Amino acid sequence: MNPLMSAEQAVLGAALLDPEQLTHLEWLAANHFYRPVHQALFDALRKLRNDGHPALSADGPLPLSWVTDAVEEAGQHVRGLTAAYAHTLIQACPRTEHAPVYGRMVLEGAIHRTVAQHAIRLHQAARADAVQGEVEGALRTADVLTGVLTDLARRWGTDPRPVPPTAGPSAATDIPPPAQSGQVAEDERFLLAVLAEQPGAMGEVVAWLRPGDFADPTHGQLYRCLGALHHRGEPIDRITLLWEAQRRGLLADGTVSSEQLTAVCEGMVPGSADWFGQRVMRSSVTRTAAASARAIRTLAQDEVLGPGRLINHALHELGPLDEVRARWATANSSPAPKTTASAPSAAEPPPDRVKAARARSTPRPGASPPAPASHLPTLSTARPPSRGHP
Repeated sequence: MNPLMSAEQAVLGAALLDPEQLTHLEWLAANHFYRPVHQALFDALRKLRNDGHPALSADGPLPLSWVTDAVEEAGQHVRGLTAAYAHTLIQACPRTEHAPVYGRMVLEGAIHRTVAQHAIRLHQAARADAVQGEVEGALRTADVLTGVLTDLARRWGTDPRPVPPTAGPSAATDIPPPAQSGQVAEDERFLLAVLAEQPGAMGEVVAWLRPGDFADPTHGQLYRCLGALHHRGEPIDRITLLWEAQRRGLLADGTVSSEQLTAVCEGMVPGSADWFGQRVMRSSVTRTAAASARAIRTLAQDEVLGPGRLINHALHELGPLDEVRARWATANSSPAPKTTASAPSAAEPPPDRVKAARARSTPRPGASPPAPASHLPTLSTARPPSRGHP
């Protein structure tokens, strides 16, 4: 028998032997027990105590009616409970005065079990939202999990505060991440195409969309390139995007090829960056919720982890979801600016930003000065000459 079952039997045996021990277990609830028969018996013992059972005021040895009446009361709510099993519980208790310690063991097991159950529910809600293209179910379930963790911290007597684990938990192998549909990848490609081809489109999403919100790491890297161009105030199109990808080594390490980038840019469809960005963001919320759920369940399955640490580590694992959730709220609260593909004023970056960007690109000693913006070399002419030629 595992230690948790032994603790459940011992705390019930202590209450059957000495009803006074129930006064030291007011913080323990019936649903903290794992076995239904133990839940029913603990409820029955507490009910008999609250109803003023005659055994509580009897002089001398404890009357047998305390045990038989408890079994009869619990038998009305669960099957299979007999007087013989009640005597087995009595024999399983080494010392009645240790009942509070046994009860704390039961509560510790309940905390691990409860956290694991709510983590599974969060993962299920995230998977359902990913299929339906929603986020409300996962966010509501995450709120419930946060409330449960706070309540468990109060019961255990600790302050609920996010604390990072000493070693990052690995995702539970029996809970797969939500499958990404082809629609998610398509939305990401359409968004990148709009950002690369529509002047000023980055301004619609840059405040709340991050590279990590993309399910495809390659798409996230391309979005990072677009963000760098936008931050430096440089023009954005398929050529400058390809150049930035090359500067960041994405072409050399095989992350993306020029053909792949060209295919992404040519796949633009009518639509706004804000609309596609929100679809990408929605997918990021459900993925992050699923990842948090897997990490929390892995923590809950660690029997070495104490309840206080488990609760605080679980709160920490919900942090990434809180961050993505805040950006999702920002994306839905601010109206998207109206832009058109032919807006001439958005094609040129602000002069002060161009000047600052060029100032950060100081030529190395011996290098030729940068060419004016109107005489920038093309990709073909910008390549270094081969050996043997001037």
